Amino acid sequence: MNGAGPAQALETVTGGPSIAISLADRRLYLTGPDGGMRSYPVAIGRPGVPIPVGDSSIQRKRRDPTWRPTANQRRDNPALPRAVPPGPNNPLGRFALDLGWPAIAIHGTNDPDSIGTRASGGCFRMLPANIETVFAAAEVGMPVRVVRESLGAAKPPASRLAGTVPVAVKAAPPPPPTVAAPVPAAAMTRPPPPQPPPPQLEPPPAPVADPRCATVTAPLRRMICDVPALALSDGRARGTQERFLAGIADPAARAAAAYELIQDERRFHERIAALCWIRSGTEGDPAVAAAAQSCLATALDRRLNDVAERIASLRGGTRIAGQP
Repeated sequence: MNGAGPAQALETVTGGPSIAISLADRRLYLTGPDGGMRSYPVAIGRPGVPIPVGDSSIQRKRRDPTWRPTANQRRDNPALPRAVPPGPNNPLGRFALDLGWPAIAIHGTNDPDSIGTRASGGCFRMLPANIETVFAAAEVGMPVRVVRESLGAAKPPASRLAGTVPVAVKAAPPPPPTVAAPVPAAAMTRPPPPQPPPPQLEPPPAPVADPRCATVTAPLRRMICDVPALALSDGRARGTQERFLAGIADPAARAAAAYELIQDERRFHERIAALCWIRSGTEGDPAVAAAAQSCLATALDRRLNDVAERIASLRGGTRIAGQP
């Protein structure tokens, strides 16, 4: 592999059905029996996580896999469960192709927004529809090569790409220039009609600080407390929830709604623990911290929308003060 360019790197693995993964492209290239190639975006290991490079092969195919965090992952994050069964909360999705490297697989995901980013624990994540296609085409023993360089220049001609048909497109002529009609003098002197006042928007809820920030030590939770932008997003979600709960007249309904929101918050923290995971003691590394903060910012922005949607669904069965 030393000194090999993209074409040579791909040729050595495309003598038959095979898979090549480019870390630079963050794409998986699937070559079929006829030599036709298709490529799909993947998520690769987050900063600070070793990513295997070189030759391997598919050792096992698993449908509806169970995810079992490694001992290192559980030591660095004791909140991780021992196992996650198949279902919507499983980070492996519905299909997994185990490779020859320990604990490394090509698999689906329950977090499609992470695809194309550095977000995994070393595995290669794919969109649910894409991994289903690759899973069906893959066989045990199929060679897999992971390279650092881009393989974009090594793609075959368009006529060899599966499902690709070259089409000639003729550009439409530009439209003729528009000439403004002359404005009568009377219209130029007429005052404009009065505009209605802009609607009064409800002010956003005031952020509410997390009371646990005084004692929390977990790296990700500590980062949310200490980074102002993250603390603001987290506080806005918390403030939205508290204002909603304060408006519920029925104590029993308020307690039930509070329980639902607490469970949502617990699931959110489990999710970011797996998605934005960092090794304890490495949060001081600028690159690791920047990647974790970016991951948390995205997750917290999504949480604001999730909280709003959850509250909208709870309103349907909750008696609110001032409403029938």
